[in-house]
Amino acid sequence: MSQRVRGVIAREKGKPVEVATIVVPDPGPGEAVVRIQACGVCHTDLHYREGGINDEFPFLLGHEAAGVVEAVGAGVTDVAPGDFVVLNWRAVCGNCRACHKGKPWYCFATHNAAQRMTLEDGTELSPALGIGAFVEKTLVHAGQCTKVDPSARAAAVGLLGCGVMAGIGAAINTGGVTRGDSVAVIGCGGVGDGAVAGAALAGATTIIAIDTDDRKLEWARGFGATHTVNAREHDVVERVRELTGGFGADVVVEAVGRPETYRQAFYARDLAGTVVLVGVPTPEMTIELPLLDVFGRGGALKSSWYGDCLPTRDFPLLTELYRQGRLDLDAFVTEEIALDEVEQAFAKMHTGDVLRSVVIF
Repeated sequence: MSQRVRGVIAREKGKPVEVATIVVPDPGPGEAVVRIQACGVCHTDLHYREGGINDEFPFLLGHEAAGVVEAVGAGVTDVAPGDFVVLNWRAVCGNCRACHKGKPWYCFATHNAAQRMTLEDGTELSPALGIGAFVEKTLVHAGQCTKVDPSARAAAVGLLGCGVMAGIGAAINTGGVTRGDSVAVIGCGGVGDGAVAGAALAGATTIIAIDTDDRKLEWARGFGATHTVNAREHDVVERVRELTGGFGADVVVEAVGRPETYRQAFYARDLAGTVVLVGVPTPEMTIELPLLDVFGRGGALKSSWYGDCLPTRDFPLLTELYRQGRLDLDAFVTEEIALDEVEQAFAKMHTGDVLRSVVIF
């Protein structure tokens, strides 16, 4: 029997979101129904509302979530009812060319639920990033459920489902930060602070946080930044070089996604250093760099999808580090809110007042 639950939808481009009744079907083969306990409010959800992802309205928003498996469909063996899980939006297929090469974090055929959740009138919903978790219960592919220690706080570990994992992974998985490295992070929102925390976990000795907001720079210090640079007051490239013996950083993580900040990242790295782009640009953006500089500076220019994470590997590991007190996921949670406060949470993003608002069910 299908279930009726409350959820947040974006019905039209640019219009305020609303709470509606969502019809959740029983799980089919390979699917699972998850009772959501907590879901972070991510910029990606706002991009969906604004039509910046695609125009397949109405959207069921939310994707950065943790909860408990309630039911599973035929053939599901990796999770069972009662399992505490963090949802992920890259459930690897195991059969594409990336998976066959042993690089499943690049999987080109990730799984989503085959069935659609609907409104009461039968209108099909497009779930954000194939999840849709601003809802009391959601239907996902079972591969999107990653079991973690059930003693962990849902509001904290749920953030591994997107932004925090993207940042940590950009530093560790994509950037390859290791002990003794110097790292600069441009943009200190949730993703950038995740990169700061990841660099600290990996043993970087110089971690430079860069932003235009002194509040965010102070938050970054709490995650492990050893130095901060206000980009309104300093030349970013010159300041990073000053803080790294005149050379530039070994790894620069660009967590903004704009041409001007990418250019800063490119020139703020050391010779043979690495730039990691984890900030998401918009389609019209372009960048021009002297080709001789691209050649002459060497190193690597990388982009990072979801922190190049493998959820089955990374989520349990990071949850355990959180439980041990070595990764402060709680510090990312600025406030806990109700389901009908998502629109207000979007407004707080614009003013920079929060790292993450988290909906609690």
